[in-house]
This record gives sequence, structure tokens and C-alpha cells, in this order.
Amino acid sequence: MKPDDRLIRLLADRSLTFGDFTLASGERSTYYIDARRTTMSAHGLQLIGELALLAIREEGWCATGVGGLTMGADPVAYALALASATSPPLLDAFSVRKTTKDHGTQRQIEGNLPERGGSVIVVEDVITSGGSAIRAIEAVVRAGCSVAGVLAVVDREAGGKEAIEQTGHPVIALTSASSILDIGRK
Repeated sequence: MKPDDRLIRLLADRSLTFGDFTLASGERSTYYIDARRTTMSAHGLQLIGELALLAIREEGWCATGVGGLTMGADPVAYALALASATSPPLLDAFSVRKTTKDHGTQRQIEGNLPERGGSVIVVEDVITSGGSAIRAIEAVVRAGCSVAGVLAVVDREAGGKEAIEQTGHPVIALTSASSILDIGRK
């Protein structure tokens, strides 16, 4: 079984549920992909790290940081950072909070965001409307970094990928909702 087939099977088995759902975008759906059930599993972390690192290297994206809007992006960023440890150059992870902390360091971005002028890859577990990735991009740019691209584990094929691309940022997804549904309905 190819690595991407293993990821699709893992997502179908762990993350796909049928029913009546309201998505974060406000849209209704007859299925839900809770990618965290895969991205937070041991096998999912390992496989996503390997596949995501390969995908961004094939795209030629150069960056020293990887992260996105907490919490869906966090395990994806950690998986990529860990995979880069055995296949440099290194990518250090960061998390973007939905709002700036009102105590302590009062940061919106925690972890290892590169210095001003650095380049990052924004990650997402599932892209639906693209709103979470766009919010993360805006925070990173406000902090003085550039975005090489956006990587998602799953493109829900609901216009989010195109919305992000309209902001001038390339997007790659490791798989799509239709691929997961093809296996999940069997």
C-alpha cells in the first residue's frame, strides 16, 4: 500500500463520521472529517510528517518555520518539525492563537516563529472555507514573516483552497474529502 493510500485509509477509519453536522464555516454537511483523530495518533503523526515533508520539498518551498491556527494545525506542524529532524533543513513549529493573550508575553504566536523576514509554511488539518489558514497567514505577516505556502492534510473541496490561493499563497493538500469518502463508503 502506498503511503498516501495508507493516509487515506487511516483518515477514513479514524476521522470520517456520517450524520448531520454544522461545520466551522457554518455550512451543513452529511459527513464530518475530524482529522485530529488521525493527526493526533502515533501512526498519523509519523505518516503525515513524512508525506508533508516530501510534498513541501517537491514544491521547493523554503522555510524555517511551520505552524498554523491552533488547534487543528498544531499536530500537523509538530509532525513536520519532527520529520525534518532526520531530513534537514530543519523546520521549527509554532502555533497561532485565535486572539492575542492578555497576560504574560501577550503574544498571538507561540513557539518558534522565525525572526522578522523569515519564511514559514502555514499548515491546516482540514481546509473547508480557508478561513483558519487565512487568519494564520495574516498573523504571521503582521509578525514580519513571509509565507512560502499552505499545506493541508485534507482539502474538503468546498472552495477553501481557492480562497487561500486568491490571497496569493499556493496550497497543497495531502488528500481530498472525495478520496476519503470513496474509501469510507465501501
